[in-house]
Amino acid sequence: MNKTVVKRIGIGVGLYAAFVMAVIMFYPDTPKDMDWKDREEYNKIQISKLELGLQKKQVLELLGSPDITEAKRKDNNELQVMFYRTQHKQADGITTEDECTALLFENNELIAWGDSAYQSYVDG
Repeated sequence: MNKTVVKRIGIGVGLYAAFVMAVIMFYPDTPKDMDWKDREEYNKIQISKLELGLQKKQVLELLGSPDITEAKRKDNNELQVMFYRTQHKQADGITTEDECTALLFENNELIAWGDSAYQSYVDG
């Protein structure tokens, strides 16, 4: 192979690498910037990594703002349930609770998520 071809291939690979790095550096994929399909997948993946006892602030940093939220006070405890969209049910442009996974916090600490979390909130 002659040197000109090798040189052009090297330049092409270098330019491609620079382009990829620029996209990664200047266009971070944050939840608020995703379309709804990407956000659903992102939420599913991140929720699967959650651990009991995480602080609400940590969850908000990971998942961003919830799609739906409710809060109440019971005795001296603050309960909050946050819903993150994780499945598509109806193409109506509205996110509903049945399209979401519920995360339940007691005094800003994650105590449950999934199907039983909202029921625990309602019963609690």
